[in-house]
Parts: sequence; C-alpha cells; structure tokens
Amino acid sequence: MPTIAARLIPNWLRHYQLKMLPTDVVAGLVVGVLVIPQSLGYAVLAGLPPVYGLYAAIVPVLIYAWIGSSNVQAVGPAAVTAIMTASALHPYANQGVEQYVLMAGLLAIMVGALLWVAGQLKLGWIMQFISRGVSAGFVSGAAVLIFISQLKYLTGIPIAGNGLIGYLSSMVMYARELHPLTLVIGVVTFALMVMNRYGKRWFWQSWLSPSYAKWAERLFPLLLLGIAIILSALLHWSAHGVATIGSIPQGLPTFTVPYVPDFREALNLLPTAGLMALIAFVSSSSVASTYARLRGESFDANRELKGLGLANLAGGLFQSFPIAGGFSRTAINVDSGAKTPLASIVTVLIMIIALIAFGDVLAPLPFAILGATIMAAIIGLIDVATLKSAWQRDRLDAASFLAAFIGVLVFGLNTGLVIGLMVSFASLIWQSSQPHVAIVGQLAGTSHFRNINRHDVVTYHNLLMLRIDESLFFGNSESVHRRVIDATKQYPDAREIIFIMAAVNHIDLTAQEMLISLNKELLAQQKRLHFSFIKGPIMDVIGDTPLITELSGAVYLSNMDAVNALKDG
Repeated sequence: MPTIAARLIPNWLRHYQLKMLPTDVVAGLVVGVLVIPQSLGYAVLAGLPPVYGLYAAIVPVLIYAWIGSSNVQAVGPAAVTAIMTASALHPYANQGVEQYVLMAGLLAIMVGALLWVAGQLKLGWIMQFISRGVSAGFVSGAAVLIFISQLKYLTGIPIAGNGLIGYLSSMVMYARELHPLTLVIGVVTFALMVMNRYGKRWFWQSWLSPSYAKWAERLFPLLLLGIAIILSALLHWSAHGVATIGSIPQGLPTFTVPYVPDFREALNLLPTAGLMALIAFVSSSSVASTYARLRGESFDANRELKGLGLANLAGGLFQSFPIAGGFSRTAINVDSGAKTPLASIVTVLIMIIALIAFGDVLAPLPFAILGATIMAAIIGLIDVATLKSAWQRDRLDAASFLAAFIGVLVFGLNTGLVIGLMVSFASLIWQSSQPHVAIVGQLAGTSHFRNINRHDVVTYHNLLMLRIDESLFFGNSESVHRRVIDATKQYPDAREIIFIMAAVNHIDLTAQEMLISLNKELLAQQKRLHFSFIKGPIMDVIGDTPLITELSGAVYLSNMDAVNALKDG
C-alpha cells in the first residue's frame, strides 16, 4: 500500500536523475521566454487584458506538471481555447472587464470539471476511436497553420484568419505593409534555427566534440534570444519600426471566488464548454501521445483527462481562462531538450520572475525572433512520414489524415477536427459493413483449413466451407448474406454449407434473424446450413433461439468434425 507521500509525489520526481537537470533547465528557460508574448497574444484573442495570458500560464502549468500524463507537453493558453472563449463570452463583452474575467474563469472551471469527470469515468478510451490518421492529420494541419500564422511576425504584415485561405488573403491584401528590416531579422533567425536543428551535423559537430556540440545545439536558441535583445536595444530596432514585446504588466494571479451563474447562463455555456473540453483533450492527447510514441514512453488517456481537468479547474480559481496542450510550445520544449515536467516548472518560475522584476529586460525582444523560433520548431510536427505509410498500407487511414489536414487548413481547427473524425468514423462503418468471408479448404494431411485463393488445399464437391472473419451485427449482416448466396451460386453442387465461426465474437439480433432467414432459404434449395467452432459465450446467447433449434444442419465443435461427418454425404 503506497504511502500518502508516495501518492502525492509524482513518479517522474521520485525517479528524477540529476543528469537531466541541465537540459530541463535550458528548455524551461527557452520556453519561459517564448511563452510570454505568446500568452499575451492569446489573452487578447480571448477578449481579456493581456496579463491574463500570463496568469493562465502559471497555476495550470504547475498543476499539469505535477499530475499530467506527459513528461514534455507544455500546457497553457492555446489559440483554439482563446478563440472559443471569445466566442462563448461575446454576450458579456459589454458588461465590463471584471464580469468578463469572472465568466472566463467560470468557463475554465466548467471545462476542467467536464474533463475531470470524464477522467474519473475512465472515458479516455474515446481516444482509441480517433485514428492515427486523424490525430496525425490534425497535428500536421495545426502545425502548418501555426507556421503560417507566425509569418505576421517575420514580415510585419497583419495576417489574420481562421484557416489557410484567410491567412493568404490577408497577406495579399496587406502586402504593402511588409517591413524590410523585420523580414531580414526573421528570415536570418529562421535560417539559423533550421540549421541548428536539422544541420547540426556540420553546423556544430564538424568542429566541436559530441558533448560540446550537444550543449551548443541546446543553448543556441537561448543565446540567439539574448543576442537579439542586445542588438535590438543597441540599434534601436523599435525606433525603426520593428515590433517588440514591450513592457510586461506586473503582478501575480490571486485566488478568485468563482462566479456562480444562474441556470440559464450555465446552460448557455455548457455546449461550448463541452466542445472545448473535447477539443482540448483531443489536441492535448494528440500532442502528448505523439511525443510519447517518439520517446518510447507510455501514454495514459485517463490520466491526461484528469491532469488537464484539474489544471483548468485550478486555473479558473486563479484568474485563468481555459487552457490546453500547446503545439508550438511543446515542440520548442522538446526541441530545447526537455526530459521531464521540471522544464515546465522552470518555465513558470521564469514567468513569475518576469512578472515581478524583469519585464523591462525583455521589452526590446522582437516578435520576429519569436516567430522564427516557433516556425523552426513546428516543422517537426508536420508528419509526412505517417501520410506516406498510410497511403502505402491503409488508404482509409490516409483519407482520414488528409480530411483532418485539409479540413484544418481550410476551415480551422474545430471544423477540421470534426471533418477528420467524421471521415474516420465513416471509414470504420464502411470497414465493418464489408466483412471478410473466405471460402476455405483443407491442407492435405492436416486438420488445418485455409483460404482456397491463398493455399493449395483439398475441397469436397458436396461441401462449401465459409470462414467469417468478423463479428456479425446489423451493419454487416446483409453483406454476409449476399456473399454466402454468391458463393452457393459459384459452387452449385455443394449441399452442405459450413460456417466457420472461430472469429465471430458477437451475433446481434439482426444478424441472428439474417441467419435464420438464410437457413430457410438454403433449405428451400435442398441445402443444409451447419456451424463449426462457435465460441462458448456466443452459444450461451443463441443456444435456445430458433437459429439453433430450427437449424437444418448441425453444430460441430471443430472444422475437422464437420468435414468428417459431411464429406461423404
């Protein structure tokens, strides 16, 4: 029985290795600097004062770092939750900042409660129905959108929109506002960051030892940020029109009594809170499971629900709005060398210090540097390899990937995810409705039976053996019926029809009625229907039904028993 301390202290902390400390600290520092302007922007996007973006990146991050499912996922304000917050709270925009802030906190609490309850009910299995194609397509599409959205920082062009078309349209419309110096700073930074990440073999390893090259790669983004701040201050880039993050508002988040709405207000917010909870879970799980797979770690969807839920609940009590796993910040976190959630705790410490004392130090930092860093880090999430693999091995999964990917690009994250899920479910339904029914024969000299199209087998003129490789239910019963009738027409001399049921784990009422009807139809043609290898739990269900009591043939324990009894008939 674990002690209370063992239950309260997370597993990653109990087994923490000091050798991981330097890389965690570096990653925390890098993300801590980058997340400040990003969080400010997401707060504005949500309709809140900028400082609330920083509040949303403190308490929720600490809670998730302690109990979340991922070692490297960086949670916090996210574009999708910010946009949905603004949409849900639009009716309260004219009621004053204080009321709007309270409603944002209430929304975070509602989202957190829904996620936590789902975790308690162990509804993480829902993630199993989100195929690899959908999750990879969703992540890849979001990565492309984030990449393109950062172009506004590299060019100075006020790019805006929910999808690719909106971004490109606004870029063309406002192309004349391109700022040359900003573009130079951004492009140079992007090129250096890409070379640091993808060209490290010659960028560092060609002249440094492996250990020094590794440290150079990890520290380079932070070094680049420091150089940019110094150059910006010395050369007065802001005076030349380069956008910088400016002074950061000071003051830490405080405990706030949650707003208690009337029933009508709660009912109005509930659908948005539910959809936001689903999207937050899917997006966070997609990122967390992707990196867990890449790092060879396990992923617990129920723990993700609980961690994300409690993070939102706590955040709602400390002036936060709904948060989720962040694509870009997680990519930067991993790219900077994060090994454990300690990196996120370091990030929070950096943000607290910045709020209290060092807001003016970061003021000269150009947004172009931040945008270029995010763009270089996000490239790795565009999962071309999965699309190629799916296209070669499973076209339906490839279709789900493309549906989610294109849907996100064209219609935005919310609609794109729904489109991907719909295509994935449609694929699942289609596959279920097309069960594999094989005509089998006996391998000579053995008791094994195999598909006649794949093996050299022995068949008997009076027997037709059909192996059904799926459970039978209302969605595929008619397909099975059609294939059996087609097979009997193909082998008209066969008078004994044997269904091999070894792979059938369930037969619903519709399928039972189909088999009863099929039995009568075959009997009218002077053919008998037999079953072999019915599993015990299935026999418990159908044993006393007309399917068995009125069966024209018999039920055999094995395929060999059926063949021995019927082959000379």
